[in-house]
Amino acid sequence: MRKLLARWPVIRQLRPQATDRLGLGLSARSPATERLAPRTNEVDRVVPSVCPYCAVGCGQRIFVKDGRVIQVEGDPGSPVSRGRLCPKGSATKQLVTGPGREYRVKYRRPHSTTWECLPLDRAMDMIADRVITTRRENWDDVNRRTMAIASLGGATLDNEENYLMKKLYTAMGAIQIENQARI
Repeated sequence: MRKLLARWPVIRQLRPQATDRLGLGLSARSPATERLAPRTNEVDRVVPSVCPYCAVGCGQRIFVKDGRVIQVEGDPGSPVSRGRLCPKGSATKQLVTGPGREYRVKYRRPHSTTWECLPLDRAMDMIADRVITTRRENWDDVNRRTMAIASLGGATLDNEENYLMKKLYTAMGAIQIENQARI
């Protein structure tokens, strides 16, 4: 019984010769914890990324093993977040690995209550056709613009992507062009 109690972390912390009274080091270790290793020790590569949730742009490190994301952590080298992530950023792994993630294009026809899967090429063609039709039907010849097309860019777009989006929508005649980072 005495030997069993001696292995208990609280007893190890309270001993007079204990140097770890807060239980942050050796007194809190057990044979089981000694065998543990971080899952990030066995990764194939670490990919730098940016959190997709808001306009802050916190740096992330994506740990990949066998082509699959196994961990997402804050990037300590990021001048924006210095290794920290909010709860949403910490849950980024679920975007990629969660069971609710869709890997197919889903389309719900007007007034329908069900979704159907479409090939990507067909979905892209449908979008292009609708943009062309909307522009043609709502073009203002006097002001050389359309008020029927708008853009709200995502927070993780970089300057170059935002520049290209602005050019694209301006060329289409849209004037309502905004980015989430400014909202």
